[in-house]
Amino acid sequence: MSFPPVEEQLHIIRRGIEQIVPEAELEEKLRRSRETDTPLRIKYGIDPTGIDVHLGHTVPLRKMRQFQELGHQAVLIIGNATAMVGDPSGRDEARSRRLTEEEVEANARDYLAQVGRVVDLDRTEVHRNGDWFGRMGLADILNLCGRVTVAQLLTRDDFSKRYQAEKPIFLHECLYPVMQAWDSVQVRADVELGGTEQLYSFMLARDLQTQENLPPQIGLMSPILVGLDGHRRMGKSLGNYIGIGESPWEMMKKFMQLPDSVLKTYFELLTEVPLAEVDELLAGHPRDAKIRLAETVIGQYSGHDAARSAADRWRREIGGGGLPADIPEVDLSRADLEDGALPAFRLLTLLGLQKSGGEARRLIAQGGGRLGEDRTVISDPVQKIPIENGLLVWAGKKKFCRVRLVD
Repeated sequence: MSFPPVEEQLHIIRRGIEQIVPEAELEEKLRRSRETDTPLRIKYGIDPTGIDVHLGHTVPLRKMRQFQELGHQAVLIIGNATAMVGDPSGRDEARSRRLTEEEVEANARDYLAQVGRVVDLDRTEVHRNGDWFGRMGLADILNLCGRVTVAQLLTRDDFSKRYQAEKPIFLHECLYPVMQAWDSVQVRADVELGGTEQLYSFMLARDLQTQENLPPQIGLMSPILVGLDGHRRMGKSLGNYIGIGESPWEMMKKFMQLPDSVLKTYFELLTEVPLAEVDELLAGHPRDAKIRLAETVIGQYSGHDAARSAADRWRREIGGGGLPADIPEVDLSRADLEDGALPAFRLLTLLGLQKSGGEARRLIAQGGGRLGEDRTVISDPVQKIPIENGLLVWAGKKKFCRVRLVD
């Protein structure tokens, strides 16, 4: 097949990459690949320890897709063996529970379905590293471990921090980077994708490949995508993630919560929008930039029509102050009324908009209690509110309902 010129490939590959180790060798590999008409083998490993793929996971997956579109061979490793060890990268303590083989395999099937929304699986080699680790006996494992020193392992930032803090480092965790590196030998990787925390494993893979008389791989490391809080790594356990399987509306609302400071990074890592155009967008109103970002990313996973619909709904219901399209109705018993009315704080509590009378009182005192389509502010927590069918009641901007009177 015909590959694009090397400089054109490098321009695409370098976007959103923090470190290439070693960069000079990547250019040489691309040049040799083009001269011999031989695609490079691009490796990325996923440990199926959960089932929700979020935008942080898509950063290396998108880079893999770019390599595919440049004509190279994607090689996806499903770490059904390494998942039972647990990746220690970025952890300050060991994982509390090891997964079973059944859990890992169930997760792997779901992962592949989601990964297929980013990578062209029809043009991807998919391997499970349990296929080769399952065939290794104790002698083979000892031989592999004999190639790595404890001093080398302790150069890993996560292990070093735990060692200095006198936190335990378990022996099975030390196997993880060795296993990850051996995967590169098994699939004859030319390039491996991952985060900056993977540098040690990438370099160890180069050593093992050289020992096996194979060309050493290049490490392409992406920056860590921060989550909705703008500071911590995107992750489900922190509740600061955007999942690619979420509805377009849920994704839209989350994008609009992003701090302005992360928008350029999100554009660079998650879209193909030219960076000069990104700078122009960011020079304007941040809201417009967020809408463009959200539409672009949502369109990749749910289609552009669905993305535009979600953006229009946000403008109508939240950005423009319009009414939500799906206002819930909540039953309110006539027996609870006092001469056809209720104190404001009690109304919010009975409708389930606040958990207690105290919370309702505080919300109203802060101006968060409102009535009707014009959102009239409730001035006093004990203000008597006349109750009618269809009365629209607000508790802040995100909690609202219509009253449905029942006997």
